[in-house]
This record gives sequence, structure tokens and C-alpha cells, in this order.
Amino acid sequence: MSAGRPPGGGLRPFSPFSIKTKLGTLVVVSVFITTGLLMVAVRTDTEFRFITVFSVIASMLITQFVAHGLTAPLDDMTTVARAISRGDYTRRVRGAGRRDELGDLASTINLMADDLEAVDQHRKELVANVSHELRTPITALRAVLENVVDGVCEPDPETMRTALKQTERLGRLVETLLDLSRVDNGVVPLRARRFEVWPYLSGVIKESGLAAAGRPGLSTGSGGHTRNDVHLHLDVFPSDLWAYADAERLHQVVANLIDNALKHSPPHGRVTVRARAGDAPGALALEVLDEGPGIPEAERHRVFERFNRGSARGGDGGTGLGLAIAQWAVGLHGGHIGVAESSRGCRILVTLPGSSPVSG
Repeated sequence: MSAGRPPGGGLRPFSPFSIKTKLGTLVVVSVFITTGLLMVAVRTDTEFRFITVFSVIASMLITQFVAHGLTAPLDDMTTVARAISRGDYTRRVRGAGRRDELGDLASTINLMADDLEAVDQHRKELVANVSHELRTPITALRAVLENVVDGVCEPDPETMRTALKQTERLGRLVETLLDLSRVDNGVVPLRARRFEVWPYLSGVIKESGLAAAGRPGLSTGSGGHTRNDVHLHLDVFPSDLWAYADAERLHQVVANLIDNALKHSPPHGRVTVRARAGDAPGALALEVLDEGPGIPEAERHRVFERFNRGSARGGDGGTGLGLAIAQWAVGLHGGHIGVAESSRGCRILVTLPGSSPVSG
């Protein structure tokens, strides 16, 4: 939101045009004017009362000129600050290019307004996305129940499965919102433990609604997408590989990455989940690869942003929060997640540090 701001919060180094310099110059100029007039009075026998009046008038004019240059930006800042307090985040302070402390203050206020405007825009997008996501399953569920109540259809197993599917979709959305709430609320303690990677990943896949590794029929429950034409391959080496991490948080990472890969896989494509040992004891390098259109290098830095629906890969209509939550969960471990180079499709690489997880 504040990309490009200078180090140190946007403050500039000392400038020869600082307010302190201007005030010091004002004092020096006033002293020179008074001294000069006194010298003129001594040489011309002018009365000192006239010299005093002239000195006071000259000093007041110079002071008024300097004061106007200092207070005018403050009036503008006050106006903008009041507009921001009323929710108008489009206003900006003029004079951000000044080479003094007021210019620094104007730049800081503008950066703050940029951040607030971005947060407000994200809030509006969240409300719009959640409203859209909630409306679809609620409408479908209501239609099913109304048909049952009105006697249009019988409450047979097929009808109940339809209703259950929509209810599960609502549950997934609520879980996503709870995850987002955890992200915004700050630190979440990790419950790291040692576990074997192969059975763990197999369990995550099954719990996500996916078939066993190597079976062609796939469907993911994490994002509401069903793919019966994508082959999922689990590759763990060595077979007794173990890792040290928070199993629940890692579940979020794997489920969201698999769901994202399935969304963008071509018909009869292949999604590979690959796990290897890291550099430290318990460290893990996890890759999820698909055969979709891939992500252009220029857009890779945006794929983990909230509400990013993957326009480069033909947006899928989801909330755009899955990869953001995955990045958050990896960050809790002190690990790293990013889009890696791949000759085909998209390859997302996750590295976890192992026996020394970070919980902040």
C-alpha cells in the first residue's frame, strides 16, 4: 500500500532549507537591518525614534512574509486531516515537494491517506466479495428447501446432498473469514510438532476431499471446485521424511495451494505435490506444481495479495484470499513462499525452517 516510500518512514535528511534555517535567517536579517539603520542614524544625525520605527516595520514585514510561508501549508494540512477524519481519503496535501520539515509532514500525511484509502478499498472489496459468495449458496439452499416445503420435490438423498453441498460451501467461506480475522488480529501461537510428511500430506489431501494420490478423480473442498479430470501426484523423498511445523497451519497452506492448482489445471492435467528435506533438521521444502497457463514474472509479486483473483490465469471467481492466508501461515513459521521458475505451468515453493519455528 505504501510501496516506494523512502526508508525511515519517508522523512528526508537534513535540508539547508529547513524551518530552523529559515528562522535563523530571519533573525540574522532583522539584526542586519537594525544595525544598518543604526549606522545610518549615527552618520546622518537621524533621530533614533525614527530608526526604531523603521526597524520594527521592516522586521514585521519580513516576519509576516516568512510566517505566511510557514502557516499556509499547515492550514492546508488541517483541512485535509479533517476531510480524512470524515472518511474522505481522496484528499492530499499540497507542498509535499518542499525541502523542509513541512514537506516531510505533508509527505507523511499523504502516505497515511494512501494507506487509509487502500484499506478502505480492501474493506469495500471484502464486503462485496463476501456478499457475492454468500448469496450464491444461500440462494441455492433456499431454493432446495422451498421446493421440499412446497412439495415440488421429495426430501430424497439426492436433494439432501444438494442442500448439504451448499451448506458445506457456506462453512468453507466462514472458515476463510475466520482465517482472515486471525491474520488481521496479529500474532497466532504455533503448536509445532514433529510428524512424518507422507502420511500427513496424504491425510490433508483426503480431508480436503481429494482422492488418494495417483487416482484420477479429484475434487477439492477448500474452494468449492470439483475436478474429476485432474490427476494428483504426491512425491515425497525419502519416504520416511519428517518435518517440524504446526500441522494445522500447514494444512491451510497445502489445501489452499492444491485448490489453487486445481482451479487452473487444464482438462486431464496433472498437479504434483512434492516434498523434500530442507537444510536444517525438520526443515521442509514443499512444492505444488500444475500444468496451467502459469503466472507472468511481472505479476508474481501480486499473487499473494488479498482479493487477487488471478487475472493472469483467467480469474476463478473466488474470494482471492486463499494464497494470502497461505502466505500468512508460512510467515508464522518464519518460512518463505513464492512463485518459482518452471518450464510449464505454475510452481509454488514453500520452505519451512524446521526445529526453530518463529511464532510472531
